[in-house]
Amino acid sequence: MAKKEFPMTSRCAPISDQHWPAEIANMNAGFAGELNVYRTMAHHPALLQAWAPLRQHIVKESALGPVRSELVILRAAHRIGSGYEWAHHVSRARKLGISDARIRSMQGSPDGEDGMIAVAVDALFDRAQLPPNIESALSKSMGVQAVFDLMATVGFYSVLGFILNTYDTPLDEAVSAEIALTE
Repeated sequence: MAKKEFPMTSRCAPISDQHWPAEIANMNAGFAGELNVYRTMAHHPALLQAWAPLRQHIVKESALGPVRSELVILRAAHRIGSGYEWAHHVSRARKLGISDARIRSMQGSPDGEDGMIAVAVDALFDRAQLPPNIESALSKSMGVQAVFDLMATVGFYSVLGFILNTYDTPLDEAVSAEIALTE
């Protein structure tokens, strides 16, 4: 794999391989070295190390399952205005077989369970809680653990959105090329 170099366009541009912090050297070959968001987070090595176990759960082990997780993330990316997260998760959603129409619907008012997911994400952004009727409907549809994971996913991707938007983290090249081909 080629070494990654990044132009400095923000105070916390993604860290290149050449400047990767020694205290997290072991993370460069894994998820942290793969994406610009984590290369940006590498400016705070202790945070990135603490982030890794929660990321493992949210991204790989969520009770939501991969499709619901992507729909939650897409809605959260839309709500927080993170173009980076939106593009990355459009790419991931497509790989899961989610249609472009269904993906785009997460920016509006989707139907069925997708609509319930959108309403739940919106409630978390707007009220900082799930009202009892929404929590109850989600629990019946997905289970209580999935409701917890939905809330944790929104929180997780909100923090990433804050970082990405604050530091104007550039889209990763492969995702940028994929999105450009489909526009």
